[in-house]
Amino acid sequence: MAEKTFKIIEKFGIHARPAAQLVNKVGQYQAEIVLQYKGKSVNLKSIMGIMSLGVPSGAEVTIVAEGNDAKEALEALEELIKSEGIGQ
Repeated sequence: MAEKTFKIIEKFGIHARPAAQLVNKVGQYQAEIVLQYKGKSVNLKSIMGIMSLGVPSGAEVTIVAEGNDAKEALEALEELIKSEGIGQ
């Protein structure tokens, strides 16, 4: 299992565009990956699940990955989140 916490810096939080980017990236991996915010966990492969959290700018979220390619998936997500200005 691998996990990493990020602070969301995207001005509008995790809205449709960043949610779609995250879903597209995790779709490349077999690992079970969840996004945790305020005690709730959703499957990061579900755009509706991500949107249902309503993550605002400035929030801290944790991504947890479990499975054979969990570490690689988390590294790829970290790169995406930082390069696209979603979080830090």
